[in-house]
Amino acid sequence: MGNEELINKHFLYPGTIFAEPHPYQISTVLGSCVAVCLWDQLVRRGGMNHIMLPFWNGEGLATPKYGNIAMEKLLAKVLSIGCRRESLVAKIFGGANVSGTGLEVFMIGDRNITLAMEMLEEFRIPVIGKDVGGRVGRKIIMNSETGVVLVGKGKREASGG
Repeated sequence: MGNEELINKHFLYPGTIFAEPHPYQISTVLGSCVAVCLWDQLVRRGGMNHIMLPFWNGEGLATPKYGNIAMEKLLAKVLSIGCRRESLVAKIFGGANVSGTGLEVFMIGDRNITLAMEMLEEFRIPVIGKDVGGRVGRKIIMNSETGVVLVGKGKREASGG
């Protein structure tokens, strides 16, 4: 990643989004959750979301823990920091079908992946990389200036976000 000691760092919690105009190292940990990284190849800026559940059903608050809300908000946020829609690319991570959480029967990981892919297609943003599904969690680190995303995978089945 280069200059790691000089770059700002941000840990992305589940159900949140992050994008700033300055270079950041954005990290998060994923189980059944999905993170979408959007990056503008020309202005060299980007951001990330952390989707917990696929759809907001209209009840309660429309927060970015829901994929359909998180995707809209991440796109709006990266555009607000100077990214241009036509030069955005996407990478998708996570969506493991974790066991031992009680959620595996709902296939939350698969549904989160499907939602993210469908919305990126709707936004006409090409997916240039992905590491999704399976049964192990991941830790990802995105450099918002270079668009590089490092992925570390767990050695045993994932639990949690």
